[in-house]
Amino acid sequence: MNLTGKFLIAMPGMGDPRFEKALILVCAHSADGAMGLIVNKPMREPGFPRLLEQLGITPGPACASVPVMFGGPVEGGRGFVLHSPDYAAEDGTLAIAERFGMTATLQVLEDMANGTGPDEALLALGYSGWGPGQLESEIGQNGWLSCDARTEIVFSRDASGKWERALKTLGVDALTLSATAGRA
Repeated sequence: MNLTGKFLIAMPGMGDPRFEKALILVCAHSADGAMGLIVNKPMREPGFPRLLEQLGITPGPACASVPVMFGGPVEGGRGFVLHSPDYAAEDGTLAIAERFGMTATLQVLEDMANGTGPDEALLALGYSGWGPGQLESEIGQNGWLSCDARTEIVFSRDASGKWERALKTLGVDALTLSATAGRA
């Protein structure tokens, strides 16, 4: 099973409040573990322009509209730009299922500030990570559903509706979900 480029949709009863109703884009998944970014938990402060200023970068006019998300509980001070595939940094962009890119360099922030960055982007502070076999175990324990990630959901400005929209791509109504796992 390789979930790179897929959504993880948190199930009710997750147990960890940081992941309640979380929608995660899996950026990398292998036998060594997995890494993903929560795309539906906006942070109120600091905003993107303020983060740029803290890094000594003068924000351009388009920077005010870049959302900043809580990407996960690991390395909360580290930023990751999740973006459309039209952008690639000289010093490293991870291509994700040909529909997304992830760049964690100052170059992408500078390019966004001067208007030469990706067409669509969000900044995630921190990330979600799993050790070998951990994610597969959580899925087996009814912790997550998975489905194909959709760019229109990832980059939607309506963060509060992303979890429900991802469920609907599977034909699932949030009201019908149960926190209890079963076996057939």
